[in-house]
Amino acid sequence: MSEGQAPAATQSGPGKIGLFGLIGIVVSSCIGSGAFALTGQIAQVASPGAALVAWLIVGVGFLCLALSLKNLADRRPDLDSIFDYATEGFGPFAGFLSGWGYWLSAWLGNVAFATIMMSAVGYFYPPFEAGNTVPCIVIASVILWGITFLVMRGVESASFINAIVMVAKVAALGLFIVFALVMFNAGVFTADFWGTVQDNLAAMGAAGATDLGTIPDQIVNCMMIMFWCFIGIEGASVISSRAKSKADAGRATVIGLVALLVIYIGVSVLPFGYMPYNEIAALPKPAMIYVFDSMAPGWGGAFITVAMIVSVAGSWLSFTILPAETTQLMASHRLLPAKWGELNSKGAPQFSLVVVGVCTQLFLVTLIFTEDAYNFAFSLCTVAIVVTWALASAFNMKVSFAAKQTGQAVCGLVATVFLVVGTLLNGWTFLLLTCVGYIPGIFVYIAGRKEHGEQAFTPAEKCVMALVVAAGIVAVVLVAMGLIAF
Repeated sequence: MSEGQAPAATQSGPGKIGLFGLIGIVVSSCIGSGAFALTGQIAQVASPGAALVAWLIVGVGFLCLALSLKNLADRRPDLDSIFDYATEGFGPFAGFLSGWGYWLSAWLGNVAFATIMMSAVGYFYPPFEAGNTVPCIVIASVILWGITFLVMRGVESASFINAIVMVAKVAALGLFIVFALVMFNAGVFTADFWGTVQDNLAAMGAAGATDLGTIPDQIVNCMMIMFWCFIGIEGASVISSRAKSKADAGRATVIGLVALLVIYIGVSVLPFGYMPYNEIAALPKPAMIYVFDSMAPGWGGAFITVAMIVSVAGSWLSFTILPAETTQLMASHRLLPAKWGELNSKGAPQFSLVVVGVCTQLFLVTLIFTEDAYNFAFSLCTVAIVVTWALASAFNMKVSFAAKQTGQAVCGLVATVFLVVGTLLNGWTFLLLTCVGYIPGIFVYIAGRKEHGEQAFTPAEKCVMALVVAAGIVAVVLVAMGLIAF
């Protein structure tokens, strides 16, 4: 199909995923640990005013990304997955970088889910509060392999469970927002709207006071936290080959984004009108549990804890489906060896699922030695997926300019600049560390291309490959020198 051609007729069939299921994938993939951790994380780095400005910037950026994905789904229904956009636009090695980045991001996200789930259990059983002790890793490992075997029994059935989980956790967050609205006090919210009081107290050396910095500093410090909350926004695009209609994937992305923005702003900003943000910042993690415990004494903390565990389990399920789906498609597109695309009797990519499980397990064990396991895992996860997002939005810009769709071209440009600049401002060290994860993947890519009798690299792609490898080596050296710390 050439660019600009009308979309193919809607295809449907047994086992295909409808619009509601696709929205469930988007929302449930995004609403995991991040939604419940937002209340405390944002309070630690920004005042109410700066947080609202950051949400405006991030909302516009991700709206442009969502519109880019929708446009690509509408215009190029022949492309099966989000990494296909990079392949079509910039060549097979770009497709590999996109797909492998998505794969890295997804299982690193599972590591973050494991640690925050164990921390939530710590509300009931304090020894688990750290999230990365040996008992935590043992329990998380059991859950990891339980979810892996569930997905091995069939992707569509697992996505149906995910849609049900979505309803449960959105309802829980909705209840929190209702309480925050009812108990909202404008005087508390505006008492230190831009963080100047907190900065002055920090300058005077007041106990517990934190220097938030300038408004731009506060906004930048919010970026990576907010980026993490939108991982999964591309979920419908990744799994579009299993949709009843490719057009549904685009609609699900935009509908899911709007719902997410309402929820995220509600849970992260409204509580600042109930309790001063500096007090929220001082609460144990995740702070939402303890804020709701104050709002609804006797049952609020336990309620949010259970909701959080269910929510994280749902996202963990999604983040097990999506990387396996991606590597299966990458194998079918000759970017990985055929083994990565083999399906079992239930139609699930079993080899890919096992590889994801093993990688997650190995990384879980290393977290015993990490000071802040959750932040480290989610930061790596976030930076890895920015590669995938940026290549997709850049392809939308290319397609739209060629078709003289000025509005869509601007959307692609804004999304690409937003993602790249946001990452460089807040996560360049994690970008270097992510390149380490690409190095073994390059060998897998070379093996896959040779297996299919395809050329591994063009001269230009060799240069890009060399830059990625060099960045990975620099990261290892900086870690060894202690200049990048975990």
